[in-house]
Amino acid sequence: MNVEKLIRENHGTIVDVRTPEEFLGGHIAHAINFPLSEIQQRMEELQKLKTPLILCCTSGNRSSQAQHFLSQHGFECYNGGSWLQVNFLQSQANKIN
Repeated sequence: MNVEKLIRENHGTIVDVRTPEEFLGGHIAHAINFPLSEIQQRMEELQKLKTPLILCCTSGNRSSQAQHFLSQHGFECYNGGSWLQVNFLQSQANKIN
């Protein structure tokens, strides 16, 4: 599945895996913060979210790690990369809709 298409069509849930401090410094509207260091302990919470999960962070590194881990545990998830890029794609979709 194309991550850009998922974002533009508002499918799934955007999950920001940065630290709470980074998230508070700026984040995507309606994104949920699950820091990478807490992913394993918060699996039950993640299972309740609308899938697919679109993961993002600062550069795409932590979201890639989260995507790898979660996909191994049966989650439909994608690495959206930088939260700024995901935010841009979402803002473009909001202009169209």
